[in-house]
Amino acid sequence: MSIVSLSSQKQPPPWQVVVLVANHLDPKTLAISSCVCKSWLISMSLDQIWQPLCCSYYPSLSTLHNFNNNNNDNNGSNVSYRRLFALGQRASNRRWKPPSKPCILLKNIIFALNIYKNSTCVVSFVKHGDQLNFDKKGIFRFDIDVEQYRRRIPGSATDIKNGDLGSFDTLGDVIIMWDVILEGYRGVFNVMNCKGKGRFVLGLEGWFSEELPPPGCCSIETVSGLVADLRLGLKLEDGKAMVENISAGILSIISWRYLFVEDALRYLQHFLSS
Repeated sequence: MSIVSLSSQKQPPPWQVVVLVANHLDPKTLAISSCVCKSWLISMSLDQIWQPLCCSYYPSLSTLHNFNNNNNDNNGSNVSYRRLFALGQRASNRRWKPPSKPCILLKNIIFALNIYKNSTCVVSFVKHGDQLNFDKKGIFRFDIDVEQYRRRIPGSATDIKNGDLGSFDTLGDVIIMWDVILEGYRGVFNVMNCKGKGRFVLGLEGWFSEELPPPGCCSIETVSGLVADLRLGLKLEDGKAMVENISAGILSIISWRYLFVEDALRYLQHFLSS
């Protein structure tokens, strides 16, 4: 009896038992268990096991079970729930896969921002990205104190201090140019080139924005959903509008939030490395 008992213990459990146990397993354990042998693969691939899982995790895909393939790729048979679940799992993994790190860093790019009024440069600013005062929350948005970063215009005997934009009646002549240059002058991307498109609030600030192109070479008909956003902090002196500070960044018009630094660098590298 002991020999018979011992030999019976070496026999694999009947497929009914395997199916009964499989109904209580999670998808990952099911996938691992189906690799034990061919009979387990068949038992653990039954629709009765995968249907509740597919309906729970991917309800939209589960409706394709009874859809016959018109191209006869599977001889007109129904798609198994196990296969539908696998398709949903792969799609989900691709969707939630974290984006790769950008190939460029802030220290690798130069920001050049110039403001013109009637062909005269009233503010000129050039700095490496790691020298800018970016938002502490990691958002791609930086502030410039014009008084701190004043410079001398070539050929002019006066220093640029607060950037004289003249009277408010002539602010439509203002031109904003913002370029990003890859170190070594290996690439340049014009982020903003606005000519009199700003919205000014008397005595407070002026807003400029410009839609950015989508990355990629075959994207003429698509949009990026991103805009370059720039704010001029103004003050009045002797009836003239003076630039006191500047804030600039890249904004998503889908979420109405500024991009994080890594997301912005990932976008810029498409244009700087091409």
